[in-house]
Amino acid sequence: MTQVPDSPGGAATGDAAAPAEAPRYHEQSIRLVLWRHGQTRWNVEGRFQGQSDIPLDPVGEQQAERAARLLAGLRPDAIVSSDLSRAMATAAPLARLTGLTVTTDKDLRERYGGLWEGLTDAEIRARFPAEHAAWLPPEGESSAVVADRAGTALERIAAGMAPGTLVVVVSHGAAIRLAAARLLGFPEELWGAVGPLANCAWSVLGRRRTRWRLLEHNAGTLPEPVLSDDR
Repeated sequence: MTQVPDSPGGAATGDAAAPAEAPRYHEQSIRLVLWRHGQTRWNVEGRFQGQSDIPLDPVGEQQAERAARLLAGLRPDAIVSSDLSRAMATAAPLARLTGLTVTTDKDLRERYGGLWEGLTDAEIRARFPAEHAAWLPPEGESSAVVADRAGTALERIAAGMAPGTLVVVVSHGAAIRLAAARLLGFPEELWGAVGPLANCAWSVLGRRRTRWRLLEHNAGTLPEPVLSDDR
């Protein structure tokens, strides 16, 4: 209560006006929901997909439909997807529910696996033991190259958005994990501290001014073994 000196007996008036509420983080930031594609046959078989254009299997299609119903509730402002078919098919149900058009960006593709693509982990270990130990696919992309490529794509997407915007970005396990680690400023020796994403799970990054923050990781599923090229 405040006292008004000039009123008789210094009578009390009502409470002073409350200060304006500070803007919340999501109102000041750009948020990227980094959504991994649904399951494919090669995921189940344990084959390295890389940039091979493998479609969703029936389970993956169901995963995409379920996740889309959850993500639509976030009222996204835009959807951007890798141009590989498994990512585009994952994005399609969300586009249908929200009425948004999917924009494609080839820099959101998965790590190019070179000579590893189509092989199982056991086959890779047998044929390329030294490269497997270093996790460097012959004629493929290194982790640093993937982090730079996909991280730059995320920066470019965020640069075109206003504060308070939420964008769903549909991509791939290694591309998402490595790009997120890069944007968060992790040194390369700590990139492995960010765990892989399950099929159709997502992580959320927020950027306020120039700083990125990890808001969620591997959301949308219960803890379970991850079927992925990523390790």
